[in-house]
Amino acid sequence: MKFSKLILILFIFFGGFPYENFVRAEVKSPKDYKVLSTTNKKLSIANVEYYLEQGDKLTNYGDLDKAKDSYLDARKLATQLASFYSDLNKAFIGVDARIPNEMQRKGKATLQILAESNERLATFYIKDEKPDVAVPLLIETIRIMSPESPEGKKAYKTLMQLGFVETTYNG
Repeated sequence: MKFSKLILILFIFFGGFPYENFVRAEVKSPKDYKVLSTTNKKLSIANVEYYLEQGDKLTNYGDLDKAKDSYLDARKLATQLASFYSDLNKAFIGVDARIPNEMQRKGKATLQILAESNERLATFYIKDEKPDVAVPLLIETIRIMSPESPEGKKAYKTLMQLGFVETTYNG
């Protein structure tokens, strides 16, 4: 008898609440609610910028290990974003021209910030006397930004200073 009363009380307590409308967003129209908007710092270029800023602050405070981790997080997220935008661009080619245009624009911005994170990491590794780790980052910057871009020229100049390349680039 006691057991059935306990089950009845548990049923009333747990089973009596409807699950609909249990959680409400603070947006007036559910159609306007975007989880990964640019103001949200989750999976966005703004989050990559945040990691870079944190790394700069930590470098200024002298906490180099945490700064390196922050730069690595920025690089990892930028690489993921660039890959996602590229995949969406390829998937929608010939289907809806607006989407590839948007993905190209976002992809370029992501590659730009990836180059920045590579540059900061490369500088960090060079100062840490690990130029062998910096070289692939510099080469990636040249590959994704092109040798003619300011980032590519700077990366190539750094490769020359390290002695990895010998021919000057006059472009």
